[in-house]
Order: sequence, then structure tokens, then C-alpha cells
Amino acid sequence: MPSVFSFPIMTEHSIQDYLSLAIEVAREAGDYAYRVNTNELKIASKSNEMDLVTEVDGRNEKMIRDTVLSKYSDHSFLGEELGASAEGEGEVRWIIDPIDGTVNFAHGLPIWCVSIGVEVNGQVECGVIYNPNLKELFTVRRGHGAFLNGKQIHVSSQTNYKQGLFVTGFPYNVHENPDKVIEQFVGFLSKGLLIRRLGSAALDLAYVACGRFDGFWEVGLSPWDTSAGQLMVREAGGRATHYDGSDYNIYRKSIIATSGLHHEMVMKIIAEVNGAKTNTP
Repeated sequence: MPSVFSFPIMTEHSIQDYLSLAIEVAREAGDYAYRVNTNELKIASKSNEMDLVTEVDGRNEKMIRDTVLSKYSDHSFLGEELGASAEGEGEVRWIIDPIDGTVNFAHGLPIWCVSIGVEVNGQVECGVIYNPNLKELFTVRRGHGAFLNGKQIHVSSQTNYKQGLFVTGFPYNVHENPDKVIEQFVGFLSKGLLIRRLGSAALDLAYVACGRFDGFWEVGLSPWDTSAGQLMVREAGGRATHYDGSDYNIYRKSIIATSGLHHEMVMKIIAEVNGAKTNTP
């Protein structure tokens, strides 16, 4: 006799299907944006004058949602441009950043990507970060590793932090110096660390996962910035936490993602600036 209860069963096959679809729509969105003449873009502002958005951002997110809904009508969405969706009551949610690094994109600087994470029952199970400028496709499945263009990737094995390379980003209200982000940056520089600032948190995380960066920290991020990338770092052998050292949750604001070899050092520098107990969750 069938059970009166009906719980969805998530199979390996379905997760792979979601990943395959995420790859398809990420490539379509990224390649479309890549072909756009940025000199003809219509650019607007969101939270402040530095927080830019283009018509490509909205177009890409709508295309991704429409394509997914055509195959999975019960799925829901959370995206940077269109927010949380009303459609879909199932256990699967697509977390979308149609262009991560919009400021770079709007200025014709080729450091941006499309990022998609697929969350099942509250846990990100797979994701994609696609950089069409370099034709780099980063993919990940929980428990199956992280890959760049089909080749498995691993975090850096560099043990000497002074020979490593670190990356960070600033929130759009950096002029207000939230959580002492300016002092944090100076704190890292004063330790003699080599630091970059690319302007795309998703790419920062992908580059930690593949060993290009040894560590990344930032505050003020949203789920669509980190959903795919944080899983890539973990599946590539790295570590992702909040500033307070707790296990990383995409719905909280701070992140430290490293190869694992210098994680405690990054946490210590931030704590020295912010005080023994950081105010940032």
C-alpha cells in the first residue's frame, strides 16, 4: 500500500540534470552578454550611484528563469535582479547572478561571469560559474568535486603566505566603511600579503577553488554572489567560513574562503581589526 505521505526523492540523476541545465543557461546568458556592445548599454543605478545595472542583467535572469520553468514548473528562484520568485512550491531553488561584476561589464572590463547555484532542500547541491571572456566554465556537484572545462581542480598548496596571492572586494557603500573594511584591507597589506581586487566575488571564489588565489574575504555579499563558488572551494579541498569561524551559510553576510592553509591567519587579521568578536555574522 502506498504511503499517505509524499516526500520528493532527490536522485543522482536529477542533480546531474539540474547541473546540465545550469551549464546550458549559463553559457547562453554569458555568450549573449559577451556579444553586447557595451558602448550602447543602457546603465542605471540601484542602491547607490556605484551599484550599476544594465538591461542585459534583467534579460539574462528572465531567460534563465523562463528556461528552467519550461522544464521544471515547480522550481523557485532567487536572483539579484528579480528577487525571490512567487512561482514554484517545490524543494528546488535556483540562485542566480545573471552578471556578477556588472560594474566591470558596464565599463567594458572583461572580468565578470554568470553564476548559478541550485539549492535542494536548503542545501546547494550543484553550481556553475561561466566566464565567457576566457571561455572558462567552472562546475561543481556536492560530493563529486569541482571542475574547470571538464578537468578537476584543487585549491593551492602554497604554504608560504608571502608567496601566495589573496583577493577581496568592497561593498557598494565602502565610503561608509562598514565593518571596518578599509582598516581590514590596510591590515592585510601591513602583513606583506599580495592582494588583488577583481570586482566579481563569484570569480574570486572560482579562482580560490582552482588554486589561482590562496584566500578571499569579503563582507556584504548576497546568496547569488556565493552559492556556486563556496561549494566549488569546498569540493576543491578548501575551507569556507564566516568571519567568526562558523561554517559558511550563503544567507549570512561575511565570508572567508581559502585553501585551508592560511585560513586561521585571515581570520586573525580580521579579528585584530574588528576586535576579538567581530560584529559581522
